[in-house]
Amino acid sequence: MDHSNSTVIGTAGGTFLSILPNLHSEDVLKTIILATVGAIVSFTISLVLKIFIKKHKK
Repeated sequence: MDHSNSTVIGTAGGTFLSILPNLHSEDVLKTIILATVGAIVSFTISLVLKIFIKKHKK
């Protein structure tokens, strides 16, 4: 199946514009906060595991 770029862009744009009226500022703020917390937790766990693995290999 061959998709042209304009079809993909048009579909993505239409989807975005159909979702846009249903977004509320509280939802956007909650999403930003949850994404930030998730990124911080993921980064912290990665650092802790890296340190643990280094100490465990020695």
